[in-house]
Amino acid sequence: QVQLVESGGGLVQAGGSLRLSCSASGRTFNSIAMGWFRQAPGKERDFVAAISRSGRSTYYADSVQGRFTVSRANAQNTVLLQMNSLKPEDTAVYYCAADPGGSYYRGEEYNYWGQGTQVTVSS
Repeated sequence: QVQLVESGGGLVQAGGSLRLSCSASGRTFNSIAMGWFRQAPGKERDFVAAISRSGRSTYYADSVQGRFTVSRANAQNTVLLQMNSLKPEDTAVYYCAADPGGSYYRGEEYNYWGQGTQVTVSS
């Protein structure tokens, strides 16, 4: 079992930055890959970013490439999502996910989810 808790969401103006944090517990953190997803009202959950167990490989959705950076601190059991140059269309609930059984890009592959944190970007 893995428990995930996100933090760092909030309200920011377009062009601003936020950093989301996801703390994990319950299993050796460096043995699991991690991902971030988001869901806007009335829309499906979308892949945002993912990071391999070691942190050496990262993956991004085209919509956030170059603006968002995913990283992990295995000693602190934490994965971060640094979000820069935020746009109103980034507004969503952001979810941390762990332990994909297959593709990092598919939410269905992940076995554990956090409760989500709201990010709102005003224009």
